[in-house]
Amino acid sequence: MSTQSLVLIAVFALLLFWAVGAYNRLVRLKNLIANAFGQIDVQLKRRYDLIPNLVEAAKKYLLHERETLEAVIAARNQARSASDAARSRPTHAPEVMALAVAEQALTGSLDRLFALNEAYPELKADETIRELSEELTSTENKVAFARQAYNDCVLDYNNAQAQFPALLVARVFGFASAAMLQATESAVERQVVRIQM
Repeated sequence: MSTQSLVLIAVFALLLFWAVGAYNRLVRLKNLIANAFGQIDVQLKRRYDLIPNLVEAAKKYLLHERETLEAVIAARNQARSASDAARSRPTHAPEVMALAVAEQALTGSLDRLFALNEAYPELKADETIRELSEELTSTENKVAFARQAYNDCVLDYNNAQAQFPALLVARVFGFASAAMLQATESAVERQVVRIQM
C-alpha cells in the first residue's frame, strides 16, 4: 500500500469516528430533552389532578361564578390533552408549542380563580381551598423549575445541531430544532388579571 492510500484511509477513519461521535452526541442531547420533559410531565400531572379538587371545593362558595369554574376545568382538560400529545414527541415543535399555548390558557383561568379567592373572605378562609391553593402554588413552582431545565436541554441540543460541522450530521439524519417552553408569549399575557365586582 502506498503512503497516499494510508493517508486516505486514516482521513476516512477519522471522519467516520467524528461522524459517529457527532451523531451519538445529538442522540444523547435529544434524550436529555425527553428526560427533562418527563420531569415537567410529572409536575403537570400533579397540577391537573389538583385542579378538579380545587374547583369542587370552591363550587359551594362560587355558585354565581360558574363560568369561571367551567373555564378552569375546560382549560385544564385542554392542557392535559396537549400534554399527552407532547409527551409522545417532546422534541417536536408543534406539540410543544400547543402545550405552551394550552398551559398559558390554564394559567390565565387559574389566575382568575385565585383573584376570586381574594375577593371572597369565606372562600379565602376555607382550609381545604387554602391547602389546595398552597399545593397548586408549590406545583407551579416545580413546573417552572422543570421548564427551565427543559429549556436548558433544548438550548444545548439546538446549539449542537446547528453548529458546523455537526449540522452536516444533523441534516443527514434529520435532527430538527426543538421548541422551548415559554411561560408567556405576549405583553397581554404578562398583565395582571383584574376582577371587577
